[in-house]
Amino acid sequence: MRSSARKRAHNKAVKSRLHSLEKKYLASLTAGKKDDAVQELRAVTSAFDKAAKTGVVPKATADRKKSRLSLRLKSLPSV
Repeated sequence: MRSSARKRAHNKAVKSRLHSLEKKYLASLTAGKKDDAVQELRAVTSAFDKAAKTGVVPKATADRKKSRLSLRLKSLPSV
């Protein structure tokens, strides 16, 4: 397998995982489950940091997404 094909497959898998984690987090938010959302945010943040570290996504993109996701958690009314 060519190196570029292997890297493309790895990058695609990482991005797919990022999208899945993000959707899971947003589902927790819309359901109003703040405790679950906090755990999901931690997982999403970690995944974005790792993806940025390995160059799958640019660092600025990861920072922007993490910031916007955390703002949505803060805007959730506390129970």
